[in-house]
Amino acid sequence: MTELTIALDRYDRHFPFFDGTAIAPPGFTLKPFQVGQSARLKDGTDRHEEFLQGTYDVAEFSMSSFLMAKDQGYPIIGIPVFPRRLFSQSQMWVHPDSPMETAADLAGKRVALSAFQTTLSLLAKGDLTFYYGVPWQSIHWKLTTREKIPIEHGSEVSVEFIGDRDRLGERLHSGEIDAFFLPHPPHDVMIGRTPARRLFRDPVAEEDRYYGERGYFPIMHVVVIQEAIAEAHPELPRALMETFHQAFDVAMGYYEDPNWAMLAGGRHYWELEQARFGGSPWTRGFKGNRANLEMMIRYAIDQGMVHSQLTPEALFHASTWET
Repeated sequence: MTELTIALDRYDRHFPFFDGTAIAPPGFTLKPFQVGQSARLKDGTDRHEEFLQGTYDVAEFSMSSFLMAKDQGYPIIGIPVFPRRLFSQSQMWVHPDSPMETAADLAGKRVALSAFQTTLSLLAKGDLTFYYGVPWQSIHWKLTTREKIPIEHGSEVSVEFIGDRDRLGERLHSGEIDAFFLPHPPHDVMIGRTPARRLFRDPVAEEDRYYGERGYFPIMHVVVIQEAIAEAHPELPRALMETFHQAFDVAMGYYEDPNWAMLAGGRHYWELEQARFGGSPWTRGFKGNRANLEMMIRYAIDQGMVHSQLTPEALFHASTWET
């Protein structure tokens, strides 16, 4: 039996890897590690960098960093499993008293991000440009985290490193920044000590409009495998995809228990979401996610993060193209 080390975040769809209910591909055993990216989990942090350094065989990985890594020839290959997705519309935050409430209001403003190249940053800038008609170059970007893969900006791009991500709520209130885009706002904002609100007054309605017009839930993360392992075991990428799908099915089954989550109305919310999207928005396989992937590639090229005309096929193992 060949052991595979897998680095994952602690989402419900990954619990089966940690409790042993995920079924390993034939001939392999799985050794999962709970590794965070921006936050330290049980087995560490910096999951993406550790994978690129060869620490793990398989990992959950940033979609934007994956595009950059493939563009730059890193020896890794994708498996069309997308364990993290977000709409940008709910990740845009402003001061509670701000008059801004549309994407157009952000033009010319000072907006903080984690790093320029994180997937949420890529998605939000791309959505502003291609969905809302607000060129991302019209905004003054303030970065709180150093870039993981080097990237150069033209002179027409306003990008400044300011650090101190935990102070973004304070900076919003002092007027140093006008907004910030983050999936994990600072702790003082999340607990309400430093108030902030989402840019869109009704972010759910805005997300529904976006989903209705685009037809997909934007990809944040992808599962990747070291290319040498995929070459040595060409049957493995497709088999691993099925392992992740089986784990997802197990996690979906958790919600059959109305008290599985701490939310008193957890089962009700689950049913409402199924109705909202007409089923699950977590589309599986390569073909069903092709348009989503093409959008991310288009955004990355437009933002100078990718310089070659990547195709979705170039990102994933050939055995998964027909899924």
